[in-house]
Amino acid sequence: MLLAGKTVLITGASSGIGRAAAIEAARQGADVALNYLGPEDGARSAVAAIEALGRRALAVAGDVADPATATSFVAQATEAFGRVDVFVSNAGICPFHAFLDLPPELLDRTMRVNLHGAFFMVQAAARQMVSQGNGGAIVAVSSISALVGGAFQTHYTPTKAGVHALMQSAAIALGRHGIRCNSVLPGTIQTEINRDDLADPAKRAAMQARIPLGRLGEPDDLAGPIVFLASDLARYVTGAALLVDGGLFVNLQ
Repeated sequence: MLLAGKTVLITGASSGIGRAAAIEAARQGADVALNYLGPEDGARSAVAAIEALGRRALAVAGDVADPATATSFVAQATEAFGRVDVFVSNAGICPFHAFLDLPPELLDRTMRVNLHGAFFMVQAAARQMVSQGNGGAIVAVSSISALVGGAFQTHYTPTKAGVHALMQSAAIALGRHGIRCNSVLPGTIQTEINRDDLADPAKRAAMQARIPLGRLGEPDDLAGPIVFLASDLARYVTGAALLVDGGLFVNLQ
């Protein structure tokens, strides 16, 4: 019960990594507020799974690219649960596209969701934590793409490098308030973001072959690392980045 008695807020939590982290946080004793955008089925299902574990859950719809969403999400979660102890910035998009003809609107949307959205949400959560006066933990889901390039991700990789840099700077800005800020860097995780990209059997096999642990990642593989960084087990960890990639980054063979 690493998060017993705590309130955890997670963006992009109706599916994928966000959903897995939300359910694991509840399993570890937390009440959980979920931000989501899109169909309600995933959010309702995640709420039901959390409540089945005996914890409280709240789902709040909203686009993280809109600064007002951050203010509203944090306010509604605080009203429902009384406080914000942990914030997980997870929401993101990765619409694969070639570089030379990438439309400006796609670049803008990716930046606004992945980087601006993370900034707005982290800022709103940090303001609430500072007002409470007893610290907190912020975890951002960056990506291995913060460290390596991708021919069809030229609009995406800069945002994930930015999320990692945001956590480093926020760790300095918020340390005096007892707020720790860290990031996780997933490798190739099977989610809706890359479902189409991994549909090619040959490409999927080639990607698996590069991973020392021999398999692609699953959303649940991120839940434990996120909970660890959010918990008191990581009480002296801030400004750090944790690769969760099955060894992909270090394999240059």
